[in-house]
Amino acid sequence: MNTIRLSGLYAITDAGLMPDREALLSGVQAAILGGAALIQYRDKSADADRRLAEASALNSLCRKLGVLFIVNDDVALAAESGAHGVHLGQADGSILEARLWLGNEAIIGATCHASLELAERATLEGASYLAFGRFFDSQTKPGAPAATPELLHAARRFGLPRVAIGGVTPDNGATLLAAGADMLAAVHGVFGQAHVMAAAQAYAHLFEAQ
Repeated sequence: MNTIRLSGLYAITDAGLMPDREALLSGVQAAILGGAALIQYRDKSADADRRLAEASALNSLCRKLGVLFIVNDDVALAAESGAHGVHLGQADGSILEARLWLGNEAIIGATCHASLELAERATLEGASYLAFGRFFDSQTKPGAPAATPELLHAARRFGLPRVAIGGVTPDNGATLLAAGADMLAAVHGVFGQAHVMAAAQAYAHLFEAQ
């Protein structure tokens, strides 16, 4: 399994916030220049050709700038685009199968909501990191189960990096880092802001202060 250290701002794209490839690439570049450590491409549309073209372009950009790039949900797209890995929700397929397809070095993240049971299962199946949330009110997933900082502390026993997601901002992120989060994930907090680079920098400063 990969030994890449996962820490820092985890920025997730949103097709509604970046409606074309130019906006997508410029937004992601700004986030990286602001300090994002990992980019996730998230697009639920049915346009497979566009999604492959965008994911491949993002993979090239991220590798050029030295940050990690993964794809949301789609193992095949992750493989085709050359991504470092994939993030899987509870209904997005098997971690074991994704590992077989993408290889031992791939980053495979798992959505665990607010459940230590799901986190334990993901750990046993070979996940690279555990994503918990939502911690605060979220525009992306307003109905997701609520998680607490105590959950992050309890999940330390699994020995995997912990990602906090759901309404995370530079104002509330320090609490989650103190509870044990290794990465803070954000969608609107980065890409929904007028100045993406500055927004990313605000998150990155939280890690510098640790």
